[in-house]
Amino acid sequence: MSRSDNNQAPGPLARLVALAQLEHADLWLKFLLALVGLALAFAAALFSTVSRESGNVWATLILASAALILATLVGLTTVPHLARRVAVKTLRDAVDYEVTRAGIIYVIATLLIGIAALNTGNNLLYIVVAAMLAAILVSGIVSALVLRDLQLDVRLPEHVFAGRPVLGRILLRNPRTRLPSFSVHVVPSKRKKAVSQWLWEPATFGFPPKRPPEQQWVRLPDRRVRRIVHDGSTPGIFDGSAYFPYVAPQTELSADLELRFQRRGRFAENSFGLATRFPFAFLTKTRRVPLTRTVLVYPRVEPTDQFLDILPMITGEVEAFVRGRGYDLYRIREYMPEDTARHVDWKATAKSGSLKVREFSREDERKMRLVFDNPAPGVLASDAYERAVALAASLAWHFANEDADLSFAAQGYQGERDIYKFLSYLALLEPQPQASIIDTLAVTGDYNIVLTTRARGTVPTALWNCSYLIFLADNVSPPRVPKTGVPEKLLRARS
Repeated sequence: MSRSDNNQAPGPLARLVALAQLEHADLWLKFLLALVGLALAFAAALFSTVSRESGNVWATLILASAALILATLVGLTTVPHLARRVAVKTLRDAVDYEVTRAGIIYVIATLLIGIAALNTGNNLLYIVVAAMLAAILVSGIVSALVLRDLQLDVRLPEHVFAGRPVLGRILLRNPRTRLPSFSVHVVPSKRKKAVSQWLWEPATFGFPPKRPPEQQWVRLPDRRVRRIVHDGSTPGIFDGSAYFPYVAPQTELSADLELRFQRRGRFAENSFGLATRFPFAFLTKTRRVPLTRTVLVYPRVEPTDQFLDILPMITGEVEAFVRGRGYDLYRIREYMPEDTARHVDWKATAKSGSLKVREFSREDERKMRLVFDNPAPGVLASDAYERAVALAASLAWHFANEDADLSFAAQGYQGERDIYKFLSYLALLEPQPQASIIDTLAVTGDYNIVLTTRARGTVPTALWNCSYLIFLADNVSPPRVPKTGVPEKLLRARS
């Protein structure tokens, strides 16, 4: 390399590093000058006290004025500069303080001993008060050193269902080369206070009130008052904490935290906190870390009693529909109790003397479409609406695990066949005043499972022969006798 190459101007990165070093040097210079100025002001104040006791009025006036002027100069030159530095700082350097019960007792004891020292003039009490105040100062400095430069990472699972516990992992790294950290808690960010609000919303007055909508004598437009409680932010991810008693230098520790979400929706944390009470537990110092994490919680997929009741009916209808679409005869076999009578081969039965059934080659083909007709606001109560969403999610999850050729349809849904895309859609779904999807639903070769709040007479006739209709307003009662021959007693119990 030539000499001219060594004498080239520094690059942009080197210039930025040099500017940062100069900025830090300027900051330290201002800090040292402020300390010197405050020390001189303190000395002038002490000498002014001595001069006052000796009776020298002019010396007292000059020294007191000098102390006041020095303190004012330090405040005008250093404090605004540090304030601008603090304003430019990111959330990473924001620290919250919370006085503990032990800290309150300790401060009260310090004040009492200080009052006793002032009243008695006992030097030993002054020494005790100074030592106690020094302990508070040392506690603040050490706790700040414990939290400084710690790096936090929170890892959450990709797929989360409401009501099911999942494990999240918290990683805490100490990048320092020599200084360890002690007694560190990882805590969520502070929540905003809840605010309640009363809102008028449209409703329908029906009489008699406990009957289904189509059986009520009177239905009139009405309005009702509903209380809404919101805090203006997205619900948090967790309310607990993870504890790390000791984090050695240049090490990374992890802790698993169990999370459980009781409802569907989007949960987020915009920041986390690193808290410590080390060393004396006078204060809980929390350094906020700007780390954004979001979790999308799917609806519940536990098989409820209602789901277990209708699942055999749906499965039986799908099986009968699929078997009816077979064209190629695969074999003739012995009749089994679960076989339907429509597949009995009477000629083979007459020849052999025992019941024979036909089995088709396309018997295992399953092309299904789950349709969720999202109702308008006020059609279903909030609890009934959540049960309907959970039922749609449970049906989708069940048939997806059965290796069915499953598709989905709903208002605003783009038609992806991915089960997790549909569960994400259901996770954020709310009642919307929009047209029913049944009016625009194309009849294809798929077997439809339709969840709707529409009246039975308004469903197109073309859907009845290739669909299982679940009327949500009727507490999920079956619309007709399924093709699989469900016992009549069960049908009467559910109708």
